[in-house]
Amino acid sequence: MAMALFISLLIGLALLRVWAGPTIYDRLLGVGIVGTNAVLLLAIIGFIYGRPDGFLDLAITYAILNFVGVVAVAKFLDVRRASRGEDHQTATGAGEDG
Repeated sequence: MAMALFISLLIGLALLRVWAGPTIYDRLLGVGIVGTNAVLLLAIIGFIYGRPDGFLDLAITYAILNFVGVVAVAKFLDVRRASRGEDHQTATGAGEDG
């Protein structure tokens, strides 16, 4: 049970990164972390309730959806950045001083 609470704390920290991320790529990374931690949380809850079969099916499905979603959004952002003619440093804020 303590592990489930710890993973919930990690989800909260990742949501903070989603909310306060300086670039869209930081926010996308935060969303991926939230999804991964949610998969872990589902697996742990399944073992706590003694029904890992049903919860692991949900966890695997959610993991696949999380992966496909993050890759699709990253590809969309890459295509949008290329169509606008931005380079990588401008899009990520790496070239800014401050």
